[in-house]
Amino acid sequence: MASIGVPELALIASLGFLLLLPLRLLLPWLRRSDDVDTNWPLLGMMPALVRNLHRIQDFCTEVLEMKGGNAWFTGFWFSNMEILCTVDPANVHHIMSSNFSNFPKGPDFKKIFDIFGDGIFNSDSDSWRSQRKMAQGFIAHGNTEFQSFLVKTSRAKIEKGLVPVLEHVLKQGTVVDFQDLFQRFTFDSTWTLVTGYDPGCLSSEFPQVRFSKAMDEAGEGLFYRHFIPETFLKLQRWLGVGVEKRMLKARETLDYEVNEYLSRKREEFRSRINSNEERPGGTDLLTSYMKQNMGSESEERFLRDTVVNLLIAGRDTTSSALTWFFWLITRNPKVENKIRDELKQAGERWKSLEMEDLNKLVYLHASLCEAMRLYPPVPFQHKTPVEPTVLPSGHRVVPKVKIIFFLYAMGRMKSIWGDDCLEFKPERWISESNRIKHVPSYKFPAFNVGFLSFSI
Repeated sequence: MASIGVPELALIASLGFLLLLPLRLLLPWLRRSDDVDTNWPLLGMMPALVRNLHRIQDFCTEVLEMKGGNAWFTGFWFSNMEILCTVDPANVHHIMSSNFSNFPKGPDFKKIFDIFGDGIFNSDSDSWRSQRKMAQGFIAHGNTEFQSFLVKTSRAKIEKGLVPVLEHVLKQGTVVDFQDLFQRFTFDSTWTLVTGYDPGCLSSEFPQVRFSKAMDEAGEGLFYRHFIPETFLKLQRWLGVGVEKRMLKARETLDYEVNEYLSRKREEFRSRINSNEERPGGTDLLTSYMKQNMGSESEERFLRDTVVNLLIAGRDTTSSALTWFFWLITRNPKVENKIRDELKQAGERWKSLEMEDLNKLVYLHASLCEAMRLYPPVPFQHKTPVEPTVLPSGHRVVPKVKIIFFLYAMGRMKSIWGDDCLEFKPERWISESNRIKHVPSYKFPAFNVGFLSFSI
């Protein structure tokens, strides 16, 4: 960090005082105000956001319900922050499908998610199409090598990792944090599927894992970057403090850990090429990528970015879905009993079910969909138009406007899911013929929408 003298510190303190003075003067009125869309002088709508930051998802749900599914948000006067918040399925379909080319991720998205590098979640246009095609080719059901490795890895991690830890906890009579447990489970599983190596995060000792902790720090930083003005973020980076300091350390840890595994995998890859040896039991994703990308500096960066993208996506989304699913069924014993009855109907065979047999567990499938409706693994997404356009809701958006659609709020809209939208009700997903009902992705975007949908 650059050295800071007394004049610089005095300037920063003066700026901070000037920024906080209006808030201090207006504080008595802000505390009494329940009007969430009040656009305060200088402060915009930030007071309401700050006041509800601890419950941001529920706050946004309440505002969007009150505003009919669409609401404008304005930040500090100097931040040039203008956001359209929406849960309108027609808007989501327009942005993610019918007018997809006008809504790339863009440079602002890449600034926020810079930790992903040039991986698939940050890429646009030809780069995105190329990476998507490659990833689908490696993961698709037609790739028997990866599917074999997926089944083998998942079953081994459950039988030799998850079940023994649960049995140990039960025997010891201790309390376990299910969120932490499932993060360890999905971290090990995802890391093994991506790199071919099991980091051993899931064990009865619950070891501290630097990479996993760095991912948590990065996730928190990414959330705050959506709402903190860029001016403040730049100041934090310059001073080396706050969220941006933690993001920098997280990035350093992720890069170090991934590069270590890349070096290890490269040695193994070259050794196997020289000996014409094939890996038994299927192929991990990194090996598949290395077969097509090997040698240049740009390919080295591509592998780093790809590994980080896959690890963060696989670990956090799946663990979140599992955590909320088990939390919901413990609060709904009738649902739990129906799931148990369905498993009992499969007989003892359920302990060794194959992937194709899982499609027959309709009520379990419906319960998982219902859990992700209420608690989507990715609670919100944002886009920015390239050209001015009018959304189906009638709102005109221009390139400087950020559009955020709240998946969490979508699952709680009476206009979309009916008056019982807050109930955990798997039956809403089951047809009269006892099949899973098809719900359009722009209404249930837990697995993304339109051109971004990723079918595995």
